[in-house]
Amino acid sequence: MVTLELSTEEADLLKDIFQSYFNDLRMEISHTDSMDFRDYLKSKEALLRRLMHELDEVPA
Repeated sequence: MVTLELSTEEADLLKDIFQSYFNDLRMEISHTDSMDFRDYLKSKEALLRRLMHELDEVPA
């Protein structure tokens, strides 16, 4: 396990970056014809959702 200490400002920036990437990823998934690539993107989406959830759990 890796532990990363972030300031509130850094955590907020990371949340913004994740949200932007998440939105782009959702668009990419919806425009992908290859089922294998779509499955790969969906696995990245699931990981990103987990990371975003973990960041939301961090006290301000």
